[in-house]
Amino acid sequence: MDYGYIERFKKLTFGMFVHFGLYSVAGKGEWNYSYLTEEKRKEYRKLPEKFKVKKDWAQKLVRTAKAAGAKYIVLTTRHHDGFSLYDTQGLNEFDAPHSACGRDLVKEFVEACRAENIVPFFYHTLLDWYHENYKTNFPKYIDYLVSSLEILCKNYGKIGGFWFDGMWDKPNENWQEDRIYALLRKYQPEAIITNNTGLSAQGETGHKEIDCVTFERGKPFAVKSSEGKILAGEMCQVMNDHWGYAKDDIHYKPVKELIENLVDCRQYGCNFLLNVGPKGNGAVREIDREILKMVGKWIGKNKRFIYGASGTEIDCKGGTLLQNGGKYYVAIKDVPMTADPNVAFGKEARSVALDRTIKSARWLDNGKKAETKENTLQVAPFFYGTSFSVRVAEIKMEK
Repeated sequence: MDYGYIERFKKLTFGMFVHFGLYSVAGKGEWNYSYLTEEKRKEYRKLPEKFKVKKDWAQKLVRTAKAAGAKYIVLTTRHHDGFSLYDTQGLNEFDAPHSACGRDLVKEFVEACRAENIVPFFYHTLLDWYHENYKTNFPKYIDYLVSSLEILCKNYGKIGGFWFDGMWDKPNENWQEDRIYALLRKYQPEAIITNNTGLSAQGETGHKEIDCVTFERGKPFAVKSSEGKILAGEMCQVMNDHWGYAKDDIHYKPVKELIENLVDCRQYGCNFLLNVGPKGNGAVREIDREILKMVGKWIGKNKRFIYGASGTEIDCKGGTLLQNGGKYYVAIKDVPMTADPNVAFGKEARSVALDRTIKSARWLDNGKKAETKENTLQVAPFFYGTSFSVRVAEIKMEK
C-alpha cells in the first residue's frame, strides 16, 4: 500500500480549524444546544431564519488562513446540532440552502480554498442532537450518516480529508466503521481519515483505516506505525476556551504559546490545527485575525523552515532540535529582548548544548551569525524593537 498521501499531509504542517454553524448565530459556543431546555431548543431550531452569511465569507476566511501560514482548512460541514452547511439533497431541510442564507456554503468554501491553493478538509459530526433516529433507531441513523457523507464525497471534487468527531458519545453502539470508511476510500481514496478520540484518549488509533491520530488541546508525542502503516498526528487547539464563536469569551492564549505549540508538534512530526470560530455572518472577529496574522509573521520571519520539519534523535538541551531535509534548526522558547534595565527586566545568559560539535550557526530572523563554542550555541536575545519569543538558528554540525 502506498501511504504517500499521509506523508504529504504531514508536510502541510499547519492548518486552520473552522467551527461555523447555527451556534455561531447564538454566539454561545458550539455546545450551546446541549445545555438548553426543551423549550429553548425549539427556539434554537428557528435560528436558520437568522443565518445570514456574507457573500464573501469564504474568500476572507481563506485569506485569513493564508496570512497565518496555514496550508489546509478543516470546516465543520455539520456539527453536533445536526445543521449542515451543505445541500443535503432531500435528506432533511435543516441545512444552509434552506436557511436565510439560501446557499451551499461548503461549495463556496471549497471554491475559495482552491483559488488560494489551500487544501480543503471536511469535519463531520458522528453524534447528532437533532436527528430523531440517533436516539430511537441507530442503524437507520447510520444510513442517514452514510448518505450525508456520500454527498460530501461525490459533489465537491478532491478533498484533503475527513475529520470525524463524536463516536465517544456512544462507545457501545455499532458505528459500522468498515462501511463508513469504505465509502470514503471508494470516492476519495487519498483523503486523510481522522476520528477524534477526544480529551480522554489522546493519541489513540482505533480502526485500521485511520490515517491520523488526534491530540485535542493536549501535548503531542511521537506517533508509532500501526500494523505496518505509517500514521500522522495532529494537535487541535483553540485560541480561547470555545471552538464555536462565543461573544463573551475573552480568555485568549498568548501568541507565544501558540507558536510554541506549533514547534512542539513538529518535534514529534505532528501537524498543528489552530481553531477560529466565525460569527453568525461568517466573519472572523478582529482579535482572531490579528493573532493568526502574528503566527504567520513568525513563520515568515523564520524563513518558513517549519513546513515539513521534524524532530531528531540528536540530544539537545535548552532548545528543540528540528530537521528539514539535510538542514538542522534549533528553536529556543521564551528568548528575551535586550533593553535598558529601566525599560525591561534582563534575564540570565542561556545556551543550547548538543551531543556533537557545532561548526556554524546563524539566526533565521536576521541572518546574523550566532555565537558557538564546540557543542554549545549561545542564545542571543532579540535586539530592542523586535521580540518574537521563539528564536530559531540554522546550524551545521560535525557528523
